[in-house]
Amino acid sequence: MAAELSPHLLSEKHRPTLDQALDAIRTRAYWSPHPEHPKAYGEGGATGSLSAAEGKAAFDAVLNTRLDLGQPGTDGWTGGEVSPYGPELGVEYPHADLDVLLPAMRAGMPAWRAAGPETRALVCLEILARISARTHEFAHAVMHTSGQAFMMAFQAGGPHAQDRGLEAVAYAYEEQIRTPRSADWSKPQGKRDPLQLQKSFTAAPRGISLLIGCNTFPTWNGYPGLFASLATGNPVLVKPHPRAVLPLALTVQLAREVLAEAGFDPNLVALAAERPGEGIAKTLALRPEIKIIDYTGSTAFGDWLETHARQAQVYTEKAGVNTIVLDSTDDYRGMLSNLAFSLSLYSGQMCTTPQNLLIPRDGITTDAGEKTYDEVVADIAAAVTGLLGDDTRANALLGALVNPDVKARLEAAADLGEVALPSREVANPEFPDAVVRTPTVVKLDATKPDDEKHFLSECFGPVAFAVAVDSTADAVELLRRTVRDQGAMTVGAYTTSPEVERAVEDVCLDESAQLSLNLTGGVYVNQTAAFSDFHGSGGNPAANAALCDGAFVSNRFRMVEVRRQA
Repeated sequence: MAAELSPHLLSEKHRPTLDQALDAIRTRAYWSPHPEHPKAYGEGGATGSLSAAEGKAAFDAVLNTRLDLGQPGTDGWTGGEVSPYGPELGVEYPHADLDVLLPAMRAGMPAWRAAGPETRALVCLEILARISARTHEFAHAVMHTSGQAFMMAFQAGGPHAQDRGLEAVAYAYEEQIRTPRSADWSKPQGKRDPLQLQKSFTAAPRGISLLIGCNTFPTWNGYPGLFASLATGNPVLVKPHPRAVLPLALTVQLAREVLAEAGFDPNLVALAAERPGEGIAKTLALRPEIKIIDYTGSTAFGDWLETHARQAQVYTEKAGVNTIVLDSTDDYRGMLSNLAFSLSLYSGQMCTTPQNLLIPRDGITTDAGEKTYDEVVADIAAAVTGLLGDDTRANALLGALVNPDVKARLEAAADLGEVALPSREVANPEFPDAVVRTPTVVKLDATKPDDEKHFLSECFGPVAFAVAVDSTADAVELLRRTVRDQGAMTVGAYTTSPEVERAVEDVCLDESAQLSLNLTGGVYVNQTAAFSDFHGSGGNPAANAALCDGAFVSNRFRMVEVRRQA
């Protein structure tokens, strides 16, 4: 039977988008094909997309059901997700016999490899297009597995995640076509006939790629690795976090549908859901069939993967200590507002949220006059309090704490130093069981060893440390040590001094950290834009890869040459 999605149809639908994505990663200018506003979907919006009501109905319809993906090797069913907002999802997923599923995944590789970079890229774009059409449904799935507030789940779990997936496809395509598919080679031999060969070059995938998903951003962090591997010819086995299975299970379901309609083996993408307490990530990571691993999560397990999964190319995003240097500002109110939002968004449960605010104990220079350390800290606390004073607004920004560990860290932080801003409980009338807490700010001193052990380790969640330093120069050196030893996904600085700006920039260039300077408007240090911003650098301990660059995709395949006598 002919494929429903022919190469011609795929090219007609998606080649213009691929070309725009390729242009965007070259220019680094703003571009996105995925609208951020909920009204862009459904009636009057994108053709064939679900409206808000339809998306909610689709999400509700999957609850308390068995999501049968038609995978081979299913030996049972598993589930158990509970929303951070309270309700049990009740969805059951196939549990896989790996000895059956993994060989089935490999069986589709030859045809997928032979399809070539363009066809693979266009199939990936069709998968993304179908995910985009169901953005409202995915938003609820992300919200009720990650604890993100709905609007953040809609944007970060929907269009922003889709952008990151498309970005990975664009990089994958560009890296694969650097080498021509064939070449006629002729070497002159003087009076003798030239040596002549016909050469062909094929982007050969490494093998099965394992995606180990995270709890907080299942699609945003998952899509780059998934689509980078798939676009470079590798089957992808998706192992979601046990608390956040649904968004990635829906993704696998759509990917399998598209692959089948395009005439490829749907088993090129499969789900590996685990039983409660089973902990299959280590088992999977050491399987000889697994040749690529993408992981987002704790430093301990990321380090374990890098050390022990020797048969695989491992890409990790782990933990870091994100730091902001406060030296001076010509927009004090703007600085305070920006910091308050950055500390509050999603209850600080982002790998990019600032943790350490390095403030000279003698204070900083501002357009509102000289401000002492105590005044700066008090004003930051007041800005957070003002931002989150209304519970409706607070719920929309904070979301819910994703798991009990975050709550425990937040409560323990109050004993680490003087509390400048205590956390408060926020009631959520729609979801009374949701655990919602505002951030806390704790004062620490860079010269005290007991304080240093606290601020030089990650305290994931709504906890910020206002660290008193002797001078801006000391702040810059502490920044260097922090990034070098602990890693950082983001660094920020506020200064009106060209010399200080240069010093901070030199640290970030030396230690490979992404820097944001003097943000006072609607762009925040913990947000990055696909096609333009690099998420992580791969050059410090927080992550060994960046989302997304050529290095993130180029080692997922190897160029294999065949030479023939002409």
